Amino acid sequence: MKQTLLRFLKTRRALAALALLVGVAVGGVWLAWPAAHSDAGLLPAGAAGREMALDAAPWQEHQRDGAALLADLKAGRVEAVGITPDALLVSTAAGERYFVLDGRGAFANLAIAQARDAASSPFELAMLPQVHVGPDARGGWDRAFEVIRVLLSLLLPVALIGVVLHVMRQDVFSMGKLVQRPRDIRFADVIGASEAKAALSDVVQFLQQPARFAALGAHAPRGVLMLGGPGVGKTLLAKALAGEAGVNFIATNGSEFTSKFFGVGVAKVKQLFATARKNAPCILFIDEIDGLAKRSQGNGAAESEGNRIINQVLVEMDGFAENAGVIVIGATNLAENLDEALLREGRFDRRVHVKLPDVRDRADILRLYAKKLPAAPALDFERLARVTTGLAPSALAYIVNHAALVAAREDAAEVSMAHLMESVETARIGERNGAQRALSPDELHRVAVHEAGHAVVASALHSGKVEKVTILPRGGALGVTLVTQEEDKTLYPKSFIEARIQMLLAGRGAELLLLGEASSGAAQDLQECSRLALDMVARYGLSEQAGLFSLAAVPAQHAGGLMSDAVKQANALLNDLEARCAEVLQTHLHALKSLTAELLEQETVEGDRVEELVHPALRRAA
Repeated sequence: MKQTLLRFLKTRRALAALALLVGVAVGGVWLAWPAAHSDAGLLPAGAAGREMALDAAPWQEHQRDGAALLADLKAGRVEAVGITPDALLVSTAAGERYFVLDGRGAFANLAIAQARDAASSPFELAMLPQVHVGPDARGGWDRAFEVIRVLLSLLLPVALIGVVLHVMRQDVFSMGKLVQRPRDIRFADVIGASEAKAALSDVVQFLQQPARFAALGAHAPRGVLMLGGPGVGKTLLAKALAGEAGVNFIATNGSEFTSKFFGVGVAKVKQLFATARKNAPCILFIDEIDGLAKRSQGNGAAESEGNRIINQVLVEMDGFAENAGVIVIGATNLAENLDEALLREGRFDRRVHVKLPDVRDRADILRLYAKKLPAAPALDFERLARVTTGLAPSALAYIVNHAALVAAREDAAEVSMAHLMESVETARIGERNGAQRALSPDELHRVAVHEAGHAVVASALHSGKVEKVTILPRGGALGVTLVTQEEDKTLYPKSFIEARIQMLLAGRGAELLLLGEASSGAAQDLQECSRLALDMVARYGLSEQAGLFSLAAVPAQHAGGLMSDAVKQANALLNDLEARCAEVLQTHLHALKSLTAELLEQETVEGDRVEELVHPALRRAA
């Protein structure tokens, strides 16, 4: 009831202010509008002018043009000229009276100038703003339209200012309407991110028991910076922190502080932190905090406003008392774009890295999302977790949802493993693009040889598990060999990187072995294996010829000559690995030819069949 009354009073005040503005505008028009009938004190000084003002009818009986007026002026026959808003009233010495239409007043100025320069005798000049010649256009609708025009000319600027002020006010006070209470989200609802949850556990304890920490002279960090790639769950983790501690949650993002109006960004910062203090204890979450950028030395309006916004954030964070119960959490994957003052102790003095889920976490996440679908009972989530290495939880959610779309497209009753694998390939490689129809038989044969080479070497060197080989084009690739890892890797041994490079070179090597020449289809493979070889030589110290020196220690402006040497050594490493790859292909030549033939016949071959072709003895023993 109180809020309703306040809204009513605010409305009454707004209406009263509007009525006052309208009254002022109408009064101004009324005072400025010339009276229809002049008082005697407002009549022109000359006798002819007073006569024209009192009754202009005699002058309206005859009309002449401007040339006649100029001739009379030059001949000195003009006795008086009355200037009205519509015409010029002319009296001659011979008693003749006429008018010259001049609605815009341009000819009046010309006539006066000509008269002053060329008149042979003086004449009376009278200003008659209240006299109208011809039909009384001012007495009907035109007068009303003129009143409306003047009113609008006065009210529109006032209304525009009012709208701008209202938008600015709404822009600022919208920052105070962001309070949420995510009571139902806990750390247990966030799959994975165990390191991040452990790092945030003491923040939960401080928010729940601030007195215990205060008694020991300790205080929680004023700011926590969450670092992680897009879609890893930083926002969900911040909500889970608020839910775990049972406190309020306020969410915004770095771009919300900017505004088209100068000074509003600073007001937004003040309003946001005021709301946070009012709702303490709470979590103030600023997503994409790198949107605040860094303070710059520029003198432009944009740079100045950005600097003032960051300065205000710094001041507000310093203004928190130790027991204020407000913790600011910023999230970004571009920490290098943050201002250095934000990262010092007392502001964002703790960093929490939110990593991608590992293979077990991915399986659990996929199970969680699949529960919401009419899924087939025999889904291999472990396999799905393997083929989704490096994907964020948001990408996994997309894969499950897209699998449902694929099932609906096929009019299936449930989501099967085939639908999920199709969705994984779409997410990782791209949609089927139909480019196969544009390939000639020779090109299709070359694609089959190329992909068979990748698969055979990957299986022979155990550089990963071959899940599928296909010559069906996807995205920008004419064929795909899908190789996954049983476990996520953080450290890569030299043997693993060399096997990976050989697998990348195997497509080109198979073309050379079976077709006699390579093609442009290996461009992407060469780019990737060149990057790996250069890292082995210049960063990892994994080349016997290059030694242990890392080019990462050399400033970029001084690394030119050293880089050319590193490129030569990386090229030598690639040549050596290419020779070793050719030996592997020659050893498994039968498997290479058989897999090529099956690809041309079936278009897609599963990974188990590749293993049978490359390791027949192991399959027979099993």
